[in-house]
Amino acid sequence: MAISKSMAQALNVQFNEELNSAYLYESMAADFYAKNLPGFAVWMTMQAGEERTHAEKIHRYLDGHGERVFYGALAEPQATWKSPLEAMNDALGHEKHISSCIHKLVREARKADDIATESFLAWFVDEQVEEEASAQSLIDKLEMVGDNKFGLYQLDKEVSVRRQQDA
Repeated sequence: MAISKSMAQALNVQFNEELNSAYLYESMAADFYAKNLPGFAVWMTMQAGEERTHAEKIHRYLDGHGERVFYGALAEPQATWKSPLEAMNDALGHEKHISSCIHKLVREARKADDIATESFLAWFVDEQVEEEASAQSLIDKLEMVGDNKFGLYQLDKEVSVRRQQDA
């Protein structure tokens, strides 16, 4: 079943949003490594990988419907953050932006009566709920730790296990 050209274009925009997300999270990881917070760096690297996976899902969906994927320019991401809390707040804000983009795509699919694309996008809707909750959980923990350096050290160790859990 073919999808409309406007839906294909909208999915291409989202494809590039996902790649930009990965780029942002890789920049956050680099900042965490520079600040000797390897656990947070691992967490962000894993997050970047998830975003690339999201882009790949969209790529395959478009390919499967005979539509071409177009790679846009990546915007230069912010390079440093004042604190892990600031970075995580920015990550949550970014995830909320992505959720808004996904919701807009769902509305476009509904308007076009494109049930297949709406069904495809349901996975992304669920994924964004999880992404926002994960970022919010880390924000809550960072706020609990406050300025306690030992607490930050412990939290950095805790988030480093994401590699094993998500692999």
